[in-house]
Amino acid sequence: MKRVTFKVLLFIKRTKKLKDGTSPIFARITVNSERAEFSLHESIEQSQWNNLRGCIQGKTKNAIRLNSYFEIVKAKLHNHRMKLEEYDKEVTALNIKNSYLGIDTSEKTILEVFDEHNVRCENLIGIDFAAGTYERYKAFYNHVERFIEFKYHKKDLKLHEVTHNFIKDFEFYLKTERSCAHNTATKYLKNFKKITKIALANGWLKADPFLNIKFHLDEVDMDFLNEIELTTIMEKKFEIERLQQVKDIYIFCCFTGLAFVDVKSLAYTDIQNIDGKYWVKKKRQKTKNWCNIPL
Repeated sequence: MKRVTFKVLLFIKRTKKLKDGTSPIFARITVNSERAEFSLHESIEQSQWNNLRGCIQGKTKNAIRLNSYFEIVKAKLHNHRMKLEEYDKEVTALNIKNSYLGIDTSEKTILEVFDEHNVRCENLIGIDFAAGTYERYKAFYNHVERFIEFKYHKKDLKLHEVTHNFIKDFEFYLKTERSCAHNTATKYLKNFKKITKIALANGWLKADPFLNIKFHLDEVDMDFLNEIELTTIMEKKFEIERLQQVKDIYIFCCFTGLAFVDVKSLAYTDIQNIDGKYWVKKKRQKTKNWCNIPL
């Protein structure tokens, strides 16, 4: 591995004076003789600056405040250098500066990865995905986008910002702000885990935010029609032909156990005559399993 030399220097620009007579304070990053500078948006009298130590002389409240701030800046610059190394990014003075200032554009964002997934999903409708699955991912994308704006007041987040706390906060947001039931929120999180797994597999995300997070679904009492209710619907006559057709399809679903999406795709070729009896023989869209239903 190539050895990287790294140094942070704080200095004042003596050749530049502001209207109040003070000089601005800058930070200089040096990596392998390459330099990058940026302003700290603070200024002092030139006589107050200690060139040797790179700080303000004296023990005034302002000197203590600014010197403490300078130490924080240097510590953060060291952290941004380490972050670049962790994510296998090129460690240069400019990259450290951009990362510190929040203008690092090389790292992918969570909505960027999510959008790429949805585009692929749309192109695979009818091949690997159903249209309804794509619509659910689109709706979920909107939930993530709103959450980021609600919680972080940003349009998007870098992938490294998607942490364990992000997941827990997102679950809380779904249940409170979006009024999602526990099972609905859990299904959304399972979908989101698929997006983070894509980022992990490509090396864009280093740590799994779902580590040690376990999913569980609450048991739900499924309501069903009794014989009287089913008979009542069967005997009901609608004057509007469209509603009558909807009723007939619903009754057909009740007796065959087929989902609406399977009835919607039902074709004459799915009805087979076997030994004088008619059967529905087709693949279920959700499970891809064959069903054999006597008519």
